Amino acid sequence: MSQEFTHTTVLLEETVAQLPLACGEVFVDCTMGGGGHSERILQLSTGRLIAIDKDDQAFLYARKRLAPYADRITFVKSDFHDIKRVIQEQGIVGVDGIVVDLGVSSFQLDDAERGFSYQKDAPIDMRMDRQAAFSAYDIVNGYDKQALQRVIYEYGEERYGARIADAIIRHRPIETTLELAEVIKQAIPAASRRTGPHPAKRTFQALRIEVNDEIGSLQRALEDMIDVLSPGGVLSVITFHSLEDRIVKNTFRTAEHPCTCPPEFPQCICGKKSKGRVLTRKPILPSEEELERNPRARSAKLRAFCKTTEE
Repeated sequence: MSQEFTHTTVLLEETVAQLPLACGEVFVDCTMGGGGHSERILQLSTGRLIAIDKDDQAFLYARKRLAPYADRITFVKSDFHDIKRVIQEQGIVGVDGIVVDLGVSSFQLDDAERGFSYQKDAPIDMRMDRQAAFSAYDIVNGYDKQALQRVIYEYGEERYGARIADAIIRHRPIETTLELAEVIKQAIPAASRRTGPHPAKRTFQALRIEVNDEIGSLQRALEDMIDVLSPGGVLSVITFHSLEDRIVKNTFRTAEHPCTCPPEFPQCICGKKSKGRVLTRKPILPSEEELERNPRARSAKLRAFCKTTEE
C-alpha cells in the first residue's frame, strides 16, 4: 500500500439514523470502504454486521479500525450486486438494515497508483477490484468511437462526448491519467473550460463507472436488497450523480407503488403488492457544516426505503 488509507465518511449520522438500530439484529454495509458507516452502526447497536467490499486495501484498514467489534462483524470480499448470495452463504434469512455508499473513497481518489485521479499521474486503471482483468486503459485504448461516446455521454453526462471520443482515438495510445486529462481538456472548447469543475471530471467519472459496472446492475441490486430486508428493515443509499440517484428514486417508487393497472380501473387486477414505503420524499443532502469539512460531499444524496411486508 503506497499510503495510509484515509476516508471521510459522507452523510454519516443521517445515513445510520434511518436504520432500526435499537431493535435490529443483522445489518449489512454493502460498500464498507473506510468503515465509517460500519463503525457507527456497531457503536449504536448490539447487532451483527456483514461488511462487504471488493477492494483488498479497504479490508486491511477496516480490520484494524473495527477490531473492537470483531466478535460482531463478518468481512466478505464481494460486490454489493451479489447481496442475495452473500446473505444466503452467511445463513441469514433477513436483515434489518442495509447501507450502500456508491461513491469512491478518498483513499482511492488520492492514491495516484490507482489511476482514478485526473490530477495525479499514474497508469490509467480505475479498478475497484485490482484483481479484475478489465481496466480503464482497455476502454481508452480499445473502445471504438461509438462505444466511447456512449460511455462518456451516458455515465459522465458530458455534452462534449463526441469531441472527447474523437480526441482520445486520435491520440492513442494514451498511457497515463495526466496525458488523458490533457487530451480531454483540449477537446473541450476554451470558453467551457473557464468555469465549473475540472474539464476531465465527467469523463473520468464515466470511465470509472464503466470499468466497475456501477450502473449496469444497480437497479437489480437495489431490488435484491429490498427483498432480503425483514419487515421493518431499512435500506439507505447514498448516490453521487444524477443517473444513480434517478435509478434509486425510481426503484424505491416502484417498490412502494408497483401497480401497473390503468388509472381508470376501479381496482387493481395486476396483483402487484407494495413492498414498503419511501422514507425520504426528497433526498437528504449534506449540511453546510459537512460541506466545509468535506467538499467532495457536495453532490451526495441520501434516500431510504422501509420494507413493510413479508415476502
